[in-house]
Amino acid sequence: MVPIGYIILLVMIMNKIAEYIKENRKAAGLTQEEFALRSGLGLRFVRELEQGKPTVRMDKVNQALAMFGMEAVPGRKDVEV
Repeated sequence: MVPIGYIILLVMIMNKIAEYIKENRKAAGLTQEEFALRSGLGLRFVRELEQGKPTVRMDKVNQALAMFGMEAVPGRKDVEV
């Protein structure tokens, strides 16, 4: 069984990533459809990512983040999210 603290942390992280992707996509003047096409991701994935769905695939999350020169990497987080 997965500890509840892990689940809460995962949801918090995915919400931050979702917010980052959505804000930067809009700042770039892209619709979700345009972003999906340019990033090579499916529209459904982009929508779920921007909603903060915690079960998305990290390789695809990184594919989306790469559009803005960013990457999610594993590691210890010593500061609060």
